[in-house]
Amino acid sequence: MSQASPSTLRLSEVARHVIIPSGIVETGWSEVESRAAEFGDVFDEWQRGAGQIILGLRSDGLYAATIGGVTLSIPRQVAKTFLVGRIVFALCTLYPDTTAIWTAHHGGTALDTFGALRGYANRDEVKPYVSATRQSAEARGFDFVNGSTLRFGARESGYGRGFTKVDLEVFDEAQILTQRPLDDMVAATNQTTHPHGALLFYMGTPPRPFDPSEVFADRRREALEQKADPDRFGGVDVGQDALYIECSADAEANLDDRKQWAKANPSYPYRTPVASMLRLRKNLRNDESWRREALGIWDADDLFDDPFADWFELGDASSMAVTDIRIAVDVPRRLSSASFAIAGLRDDGLLHVSERREVTPGEMGQLVEFAKALTVGHSTSLIVPPNSPVRGWVEEFRLAGVELDEMKPHEYAAACSNIEAKVRAGALRHRTQKSVSEAVAGLAVRSSGDVDVWSRRSAKVDISAFVAVTCAAARVPEKVDERPVRVSIGSIGG
Repeated sequence: MSQASPSTLRLSEVARHVIIPSGIVETGWSEVESRAAEFGDVFDEWQRGAGQIILGLRSDGLYAATIGGVTLSIPRQVAKTFLVGRIVFALCTLYPDTTAIWTAHHGGTALDTFGALRGYANRDEVKPYVSATRQSAEARGFDFVNGSTLRFGARESGYGRGFTKVDLEVFDEAQILTQRPLDDMVAATNQTTHPHGALLFYMGTPPRPFDPSEVFADRRREALEQKADPDRFGGVDVGQDALYIECSADAEANLDDRKQWAKANPSYPYRTPVASMLRLRKNLRNDESWRREALGIWDADDLFDDPFADWFELGDASSMAVTDIRIAVDVPRRLSSASFAIAGLRDDGLLHVSERREVTPGEMGQLVEFAKALTVGHSTSLIVPPNSPVRGWVEEFRLAGVELDEMKPHEYAAACSNIEAKVRAGALRHRTQKSVSEAVAGLAVRSSGDVDVWSRRSAKVDISAFVAVTCAAARVPEKVDERPVRVSIGSIGG
């Protein structure tokens, strides 16, 4: 990296990955920067570059990223909230009747961001544009003189749903964002009246293994699939309809190497002094937290070669469970189908697993009905993976009388190890079903320390069938009586 002052380094020099949307011919950044300057703000060169692309316009006048959005995987202490906050605030003052919402997963994060921008709104240069500061939990945010509004809230409490027209949405803590609330909130942008189209921001730090991070991780995968050399640091690649920017240290970095701190954080050591980094290092939970939150390093997604290459040798078209039946369900991020997995013990004591894709596109409303039919009549609970989109139906399951077994993150990690061990030992049989085979072929593992959980090799892969199989298999008892008792299981044994 260049040794020039951070204020003069370009975005392509400080960011590991920059994948920009195609077709940019001009940008709306200049008017935003001018308004920010009026408010007393000055940007570093890399921030100016990011702003130019974020607000890049195609020849039709729409934001180049209006469809795919803006994704920022940037560590803490790098001022991503500063940059996005200034952009959103400026746009609210520049375009009358703009509706902007800023959500975080945790209420504390949303409140902290609101507090920071409340101080900004109280600047003498900014005050003339703000007509009111709202501080109630129901309407926390700002009203602008020109009719625009900016609101803050926490997704964990359901905030963000119910809006009918939104022009700007910021999904803070995007590493903890599931598809169901996203679908509810993005739909509100269909009614945008902004002349350049709606704009969505997804910003966060690399997720922990157990975070519900499919949305954020998929956006990263989709971006890196468009990069000519994913291992290259810096430069700019042109993608399709989304912007992805990532700042991070090297994957194998010495965690206390201050050159790596500078590689991950273009604001260090000038705008973010050494003391700030040392304070963060002291207060983060452990080295893994430091890697993700301060250095921006993503856990590796490693493809499975062994033992899952042996999966296909364990197929048995006549395999059937006869006792200790367990049922699990998972759904993919796009909620396009639902996979119910059946696991149990065979006559020979081997583990049997299979999948029933009972709910298909257009039938997701029947998910609870299918779950009840499969579980209540057979006196078994429904196993639900941790952080799965299917958890959006938990209350509906309970109201329908479906007994739930909500797997905890550490139990799911153990479940992944369990089925891996079963395949290694050849102690499992399956029906060689296409949906499960495709899921196995697309598996990757997200590893962090001693914890491994399933991930996806590509954003296009659906592994929900194998996640359900993994969870069902984990609940089948390890031991079986010498003479297993056959039970009447009707259609669920297959």
